[in-house]
Amino acid sequence: MTIKPYFSSSSKVWDDIAWVYGIEEAGYEGWEIVADGNYKLDNPACFKRIQEVVTSTRLGISVHAPFGDLNLATLNDPIWRESIRQICTCITHASSLTDRVTIHPGYLSPVGKLVPQKVWNLQKEALRQIGRCAVEHSVLACVENMIGVKEFLCQLPEELIGMTEGIEGIGMTFDFGHANTLGKVNSFLPYVNKASHIHIHDNHGSSDEHLALGDGLINWDVVGKSIAGNYNGVIVVEGRSIEEAKKSLTVFRKCFS
Repeated sequence: MTIKPYFSSSSKVWDDIAWVYGIEEAGYEGWEIVADGNYKLDNPACFKRIQEVVTSTRLGISVHAPFGDLNLATLNDPIWRESIRQICTCITHASSLTDRVTIHPGYLSPVGKLVPQKVWNLQKEALRQIGRCAVEHSVLACVENMIGVKEFLCQLPEELIGMTEGIEGIGMTFDFGHANTLGKVNSFLPYVNKASHIHIHDNHGSSDEHLALGDGLINWDVVGKSIAGNYNGVIVVEGRSIEEAKKSLTVFRKCFS
């Protein structure tokens, strides 16, 4: 199996883009763009700066679609449609940079909790529309498993698989840091061969801390061995700084070989 380490930092979406050069200097093969803040792909000035970095480095690219204040499972129709529109817009612009875009599933609102099947159906229909856009632009839109907050959809592997299977243009991003907030890291490992994209970061099991690998409680020896033997593609280390990126890459090289 061939795996490629990329780095991403959602905490730097308002920082000047110069920090990205440190990703290549640290030894990573790619950058996952969090398409928000100064990195909105539908902002021409932001996109131009991103293109300049991409062409002046050897970094491969993947993209994480915006998610703040969006909800693909909301019963509020204008917000539902706008959430789909923003993700499709991101996919359209991302298609000149990558073939992988990670998206967040929706979540249950107080009203949505009363009609969970309707919420499920709305999420499925949103993915069908996003999938059609993804296919049109030769992209795979990968739904990510979420953290241990009860309102979120797609926290467990069976739910994530059930939500996405059979929808053309839609894949899955397995996030092992998110899984650890539910104590479900080992539950995802048997399905690693079904993942289209992978995110890794560490925490202590109670919140989504995005720590460097080895600074939390995840057993990376076990996780790395399972992934390395069953997955082929990009693995994105999500962190907060280039210093943590370097620390994580040391653990990655030891455990994912």
